[in-house]
Amino acid sequence: MERKQQSEKAKPSGWLRPVALRKLTGRYLAHQEGLPHLPVPPLQQTLDRYLLALQPIISEEEWTHTKGLVDEFRKPGGVGERLQKGLERRARKTENWLSDWWLKTAYLEYRLPVVVHSSPGVVLPKQDFVDQQGQLRFAAKLIEGILDFKTMIDNETLPVEYLGGKPLCMNQYYQIFSSCRIPGSKHDSVVNYAKGKKPPSHITVVHNFQFFELDVYSSDGSPLTTDQIFIQLEKIWNTSLQTNKEPIGILTTNHRNSWAKAYNHLIKDKTNKESVRSIEKSIFTVCLDSPIPRVSDDIYKSRMAAQMLHGGGSRWNSGNRWFDKTLQFIVAEDGSCGLVYEHAPSEGPPIVALLDHIVEYTKKPELVRSPMIPLPMPKKLRFNITPEIKNDIEKAKQNLNIMVQDLDIKVMVFHHFGKNFPKLEKISPDAFIQMALQLAYYRMYGQVCATYESASLRMFRLGRTDTIRSASVDSLKFVQAMDNPSKQNQEKVELLRRAAQAHRAYTDMAIRGNAIDRHLLGMKLQAIEDLVSMPELFMDTAYAVAMHFNLSTSQVPAKIDCVMCFGPVVPDGYGVCYNPMDDHINFAMSAYNSCAETNAARLAHYLEKALLDMRLLLQSTPKSKL
Repeated sequence: MERKQQSEKAKPSGWLRPVALRKLTGRYLAHQEGLPHLPVPPLQQTLDRYLLALQPIISEEEWTHTKGLVDEFRKPGGVGERLQKGLERRARKTENWLSDWWLKTAYLEYRLPVVVHSSPGVVLPKQDFVDQQGQLRFAAKLIEGILDFKTMIDNETLPVEYLGGKPLCMNQYYQIFSSCRIPGSKHDSVVNYAKGKKPPSHITVVHNFQFFELDVYSSDGSPLTTDQIFIQLEKIWNTSLQTNKEPIGILTTNHRNSWAKAYNHLIKDKTNKESVRSIEKSIFTVCLDSPIPRVSDDIYKSRMAAQMLHGGGSRWNSGNRWFDKTLQFIVAEDGSCGLVYEHAPSEGPPIVALLDHIVEYTKKPELVRSPMIPLPMPKKLRFNITPEIKNDIEKAKQNLNIMVQDLDIKVMVFHHFGKNFPKLEKISPDAFIQMALQLAYYRMYGQVCATYESASLRMFRLGRTDTIRSASVDSLKFVQAMDNPSKQNQEKVELLRRAAQAHRAYTDMAIRGNAIDRHLLGMKLQAIEDLVSMPELFMDTAYAVAMHFNLSTSQVPAKIDCVMCFGPVVPDGYGVCYNPMDDHINFAMSAYNSCAETNAARLAHYLEKALLDMRLLLQSTPKSKL
């Protein structure tokens, strides 16, 4: 979301030793209970808006056909009303009518690999170390910073975030530590060990495909200091110098059904089961990566994005991961760093808030040299590799390497201007960027496509996301006019402003729980639950077109100069993520090489041109006297 999330200053918690963490009597729960429930939007409103959203992306003939289906669906006493009543009943009985369904359909029942298809990566600014000492020193400081953030969660002193003056649901912060996804044959599950009687006190460290259990709290319950963690990381490094180990972590990159079978083979063995449980229970994972081949500066960030998303393939760092782990922080010997996260428990903004905190923390000078109490040797996690498991690893390697070859990713730093320019023009920066994307796509393909931008539903208890549909009747009018020589600039500016305004209005509607996508999904799932035949509306080709997002986009703003990245959601589409800074914009764009029609660098080129053309249009057109 593009409005600034202000933080309410928590009461100074200096007196709260992170020792024997006294639960502040339910401050978090009291906050959560004060949040409103997600509404079920009115049926007629959603159907009207659905027809409107279809106009720019299907033919008139198809639209007329679909209008007939919508009219049938909306009849008094008809199927639509029956499903709507079912949803309203569900909303009365649950904390959030959507969240369980969404977790299952968007994540846990999704069978493609989490790598590229689901898990986003984040590229952090390159650090200035170039050797193993610098790498371990930075990793130690990073770990200390993460534990500092975790203390705020454990003590429930994390400042509540606000959006447009409304407090937001903080639940996602409580799901990201000590949690892990577990593969299953039909659907996965997520386990969270933070809530148990004895919460985990260790992290997982991976180096040269070898996994270690590292305790990060001392016996009195206080976190280890940077110095202590550094010494422990050195011990890990020195006992994992061999590079000929089987990359057991590669198994987590496979198709979920294949991984579920391999998982069951793996944990038949008692040693393997204990090692897997240790990884699953750990607070988070730190991957100490090998450096990748040097590349020129202009493609360095794109190469880094690929490293964060998939690790570069079985020859490089992909075996240095456990992709089911919610949080994996990546620190490579050449100064590149970032993270990859499993998407089921959380959206991007809480992850970025954590990163903002850590990066600030790593800049702080160290205050005290801690007395060096001898610490136990970190425990190496052993795996017994049977021929069957070795075969599973080989198959996973082959599939992963195909996926790595197929991902086309481009990071573009647009340095001509940042969010300050649209703000000066009194246009929402997010709407401005989305209209530039619409223009770029239209110039490339001569048509617009169904476009997904995620909107946060965190104003509501357990809220996740809904869809802002950026391709609208107004955006189509603007992109068609932009290169039309018979149109005056004045009219083009008005159409741009109107399109941006429409986008802003859709955004406001979405964050208030009034968008259409999750409501339509809810009615479809309600029909399945009620065991009634699937309504024609959802079997219609127009519905399939509307849900085929050739542009899947997300704005993930951060204080730090980073960029998030993710893969496309359809084979012939793009994934576009951006972080607008004051005077530049970081973009990450992805596509698949297996699709001849898409090309990430080409989209980047057209997007840069669209942004510049829109600025020129606004600057060269005299302001109309209103």
